[in-house]
Amino acid sequence: MSLLLDTHVLIWWDEGRRLAAAARRAIEDADAVYVSAASAWEIAIKTALGRLRPSRTVEDAVRESGFLELPVTFRHTARVAVLPAHHRDPFDRLLVAQAEVEALTVVTRDPVFGRYPVAVIGA
Repeated sequence: MSLLLDTHVLIWWDEGRRLAAAARRAIEDADAVYVSAASAWEIAIKTALGRLRPSRTVEDAVRESGFLELPVTFRHTARVAVLPAHHRDPFDRLLVAQAEVEALTVVTRDPVFGRYPVAVIGA
C-alpha cells in the first residue's frame, strides 16, 4: 500500500506525537509514504505567519523518515477543479486530488476526507 500523509500527520510523526495505532502501523508497513509539496508549502506559510515553529525543514523530516516527495502536477490541479466542494481548505483539496490521481491512501485525522472517493486511514 502507498500512503499520502496529511500535513498534520507529517508534523506529528516528525515530533514523535501519538498517532492512532492503525495509522502508525500503516506508515511503518507501507510500500511507499508520500508527502506532498503542498504540505511543505502549507508549513512554510504557517511558519511565516508564526502559527508553526518547526524544528527542522520539511525536506529534512521527509528524507530522514524515509518518505518520498510528491510534486504537484498539472493532472493534480486539473482534478481539484472538478472535486465536490466538501472541503474548503485548498491544501486539503489538493491532497485529495493527488490521492485520487495517484491511487494513494490518505492518512489524516480530518473526517472530511472520508466524503471523497479516496481511501483514508484515521490518524
